[in-house]
This record gives sequence, C-alpha cells and structure tokens, in this order.
Amino acid sequence: MRRFLSKIGEIKHQACQLGRAWTDGSFRERSRLAKMPRYIETTTDLPGFVFRIPDAASFLASWDEIFGRDIYNFHHPGETPRILDCGANVGVSCLYFLRRFSSPRITAFEPDPKIFSYLNENLAISGAKNVEIINKGVWSSNTTLRFQAEGADAGRIDIIAGSNAIEIQTVRLKEYLNETVDLLKMDIEGAETEVILDSVPCLRNVKNIFVEYHSFAGQPQTLGKLIQALIESGFRIHLHPMRVSARPLIEVDSHLGMDMQLNVFGYRSQSKE
Repeated sequence: MRRFLSKIGEIKHQACQLGRAWTDGSFRERSRLAKMPRYIETTTDLPGFVFRIPDAASFLASWDEIFGRDIYNFHHPGETPRILDCGANVGVSCLYFLRRFSSPRITAFEPDPKIFSYLNENLAISGAKNVEIINKGVWSSNTTLRFQAEGADAGRIDIIAGSNAIEIQTVRLKEYLNETVDLLKMDIEGAETEVILDSVPCLRNVKNIFVEYHSFAGQPQTLGKLIQALIESGFRIHLHPMRVSARPLIEVDSHLGMDMQLNVFGYRSQSKE
C-alpha cells in the first residue's frame, strides 16, 4: 500500500509539472468518459477548458498516453522547438506541446474533415498561437487519395475500398523536412512506412521522431523496412508495444483490421544531452 500511495504521489507530481490538476473532479470526469458508449460526441474539461471530442474512449486513450505517460516529451534547449504533428486528431498532442514549451512552432496535419473541425475548435478555444493546422494527410506525394473515416482516431488511407471512403488531399511530407525539425510525430494509421521511405533523404534534419506503426491482418508487414530506414538515417531506436496478442503463436487478436501496433521512438545521441 505504501508503494502504491508513493506511486500515486509521483504521478500527481508529474502531472502538475505540466499544469495538469489531478483532483477528485478529474477522476470523476475520467470515470464519466470511460462509461460512455463509443462514437458519441461530448465535451470534457480535463484540459482545463471545454474540449469537444467525438469519442470518449479514443480521447481517454490519447490523454493517458500523452499526458499520463508523457510519451511525446523530448529534450530541447529552448522554448521554441519545431514540431510536425502528423495525425493531430482532435488536438490532444498539440495541447501537450503547447504546455510543454512556451512558444513551440507547430504544423499539425489532420485529413479527416470532421475530426479537423474538432481540432480547429479546440485549439481556438485554448488560445493556441504559432500552430499551423492543415486539413490534409501526409503522404509521399501531393495528390488526392481515398480515405476511410472511422469517426474517432483510426481513420486511414483507403488501402482496401470501403463503403465509407471519402476523398482527401495529401501533402508530401518530405517538402516540410528542409529545415531542422526537433520532433516529427507521426500517427497516420498505416501510411507511415510509405512516408518514411520517401522522406529518407531529408530525415537527417530531424532530431527526434515518433512513429506509431500499424500492422494490418492479411497485408504485408513493413516494420523491417521502417526500422531499417530510421537506423540508416542515424536514429537510435526504442520500441513500446501498444496492441499485441498475448499468445500470437496460438491466436492473433485483431482490432479495426490491425493485428499489431507499436510505438517507435527514434533519437540521436546529441538530442538527449
């Protein structure tokens, strides 16, 4: 019990460092959100202001990873890091960066027009400055692609034609990597390997990288190509499992067509000094 209480105290201390109040009210709000059915719009005051979300479950998962576990934290000597947020969703990651640094220069990409409206509204309410938001996806070219809108945080480029597919505009990420980028955050639901391989010549300008890797059941796995590209670009790699099967040699669990998800972190030695 003593160790448990000590851990809770540590978590509260870490939370307060980023201006997050873990009060009885916040625990009640988390409990309310956890009980909500999927894909029902609601608002939450966990960020400290009214924050509009299309799905409580995906919001809580993001909140726990980003604010609870601090997964996007990185070393930077000043308060104006250059950040590319690919797959910004409703704005939780942007909000984190804005609280972590006083004046970050953020470009955020979100292709789903419905989700983009939440991102736009939430950042406006937060009073965010120096954030450029772009209603396009990142890809290996500037083009138009079909996109499966999932309704929360799992929208993806339409690899297999789906009935709910829409058309989106894309930008070539490589064209945004001609300057020093302190953090490239990429959560683009399966497009990550295509984009990384196209961007290899410019990855030397990236100091830290986060990629959420998605493996789709029945589709070729590209994790090896992704990791090799990052290592050959000079990154030191660290992996965190997200969605894995307990006994994959017996049975592989699948969620929204994905049979595995990994968080891939890449850093350079000097970026950690």
